Amino acid sequence: MKAKLMWVVQACLMAAVVGSVSVWGQAKVGQSAPDFSATDINGRVHRLGDYRGKIVVLEAYNLDCPACANHYRSGSIQALQGNSVNRGVVWLLVNSAPVGSASYRKPEAARKEFADNGIRATAWIDDHAGALGRLYGMKTTPHLFVIDQQGLLAYQGAIDDRPGTTGDPRTARNYVKQAVESLLAGKAVPVAESTPYGSPIKYAN
Repeated sequence: MKAKLMWVVQACLMAAVVGSVSVWGQAKVGQSAPDFSATDINGRVHRLGDYRGKIVVLEAYNLDCPACANHYRSGSIQALQGNSVNRGVVWLLVNSAPVGSASYRKPEAARKEFADNGIRATAWIDDHAGALGRLYGMKTTPHLFVIDQQGLLAYQGAIDDRPGTTGDPRTARNYVKQAVESLLAGKAVPVAESTPYGSPIKYAN
């Protein structure tokens, strides 16, 4: 009887986990990236389908995250954004902090943060409802996704192989840079998936 009860408890827990996971998007490397329509801090709508033929990078962003802040403090990520955008890549920041959170930015504050930090991404997506973040299963800031010219997810995971909140990120192996460079050259992405690090994203209820 006790063994049967334990089995029932374990089955219920497993069902709860599966149910929880099913709420999240299933963005998988090698498959079509989930389509989306999202609005940036300037009111412009961005649709993945509109960028067919271009490489698209999605960056889960929150400057209040120590790991994320270190990349911006060093200037390394701005340099990568700028170099990528200058070569035709679409780079979208995605801030999924809900309204009322200390990390939520109203459009005016977001525009100021964008300028003050020399961010060189294509746009900052206001994802306060968490729709885009959940669709892709963004777990931490930063968590990066690279979509190839055919709309397939070519990379997802950490920005590099150096988890940390201090030091120079430019000394790390940057997975996103490698993915973008490979796709631009028509080559296979050397590392297609890794485990993201940083602060967990807390979505709106």
